[in-house]
Amino acid sequence: MLIQTLPVGPLQVNCFIVACEETKEAMVVDPGDDGAQILAALKAAHLQPRLIVNTHGHFDHIGANKFLVEKTGAELLIHAQDVPLLQRAPEHAAVYGLTAVPSPEPTRVLQDGDVMEFGKLRFEVIHTPGHSPGGICLHGPGHVFTGDSLFAGSIGRTDLPGGSHETLVRGVRSRLMVLPEETVVHPGHGPDTTIGREKVSNPFVGAMA
Repeated sequence: MLIQTLPVGPLQVNCFIVACEETKEAMVVDPGDDGAQILAALKAAHLQPRLIVNTHGHFDHIGANKFLVEKTGAELLIHAQDVPLLQRAPEHAAVYGLTAVPSPEPTRVLQDGDVMEFGKLRFEVIHTPGHSPGGICLHGPGHVFTGDSLFAGSIGRTDLPGGSHETLVRGVRSRLMVLPEETVVHPGHGPDTTIGREKVSNPFVGAMA
């Protein structure tokens, strides 16, 4: 598995390029902005993006959807409950004095337990609402991409429309903290961590919570 991290946009969202090393087929997770930079990285590694996946519909995670869909023809996927957020992303961005390019409608919507395949890789959708109604994580061999559900030493904010602190904490504890401790966590912002580290030290969902 090949994984490349590209911090993009004014809020420095972690866009991840995940690829099958053998077939060169790829998944792009959370292309928040800077579509040309993401496309250049794909081309430099000779990768063929098959899937573009939004872990949730907030504007800072979807800004390059349109550019990449048009340039690559990849499928666009998001959880069904966050389609309304996706559709209203430019409106939400304006509240913060920022802009977001309207996203195309998703090619298909995701539900908990769905499996996405590209090349010889398989990733399962884990629904972890609370930051947003349709927030998801993507779990594959040894890795989990957590969007804004789980960060190194923190969890996502829950004061936005559709957020719930109790729901997010419950979901992270019951769905993510049960993964193998060596699982590498790739969050939507900030540095990578591991499930084991967060189980010990995360003040919201770890042993000291």
